Amino acid sequence: MVEHNESEEELRARLTPEQYQVTQQAGTERAFSGEYWDTKAEGTYHCVVCDEELFTSDTKYDSGSGWPSFYQPISTEKVGEVKDASLGMVRTESVCSKCGAHLGHVFPDGPAPTGQRYCMNSASLRLQPAADGSAEAETA
Repeated sequence: MVEHNESEEELRARLTPEQYQVTQQAGTERAFSGEYWDTKAEGTYHCVVCDEELFTSDTKYDSGSGWPSFYQPISTEKVGEVKDASLGMVRTESVCSKCGAHLGHVFPDGPAPTGQRYCMNSASLRLQPAADGSAEAETA
């Protein structure tokens, strides 16, 4: 995991218990319970731990999974992938490349143009609304 400058105590004080559990302990929020699973607002989704820009609303879509889903990150350098063999299955974990925070998982069943579904936890994200009402169109 990439290091960040805050201690565990500082992170626990700044993040909600759910944000801490998801980002620092690879937890998962319940489906259809997170703040952003059905959000249609335009803007940029940032890492809740380090504020790195990760996804834009232009790539968000309704996957029916109950979690915010995106077909690609702003840049492939922003979201890392780690093999996750927990829970008796092999998946690909998505992490913030800057601070190492757990974001969710990526699956190969998304829409065109990438075929990827970045299934993220709302607790790991913070939406920065678009200032002019439209999301930035930065892509990898």
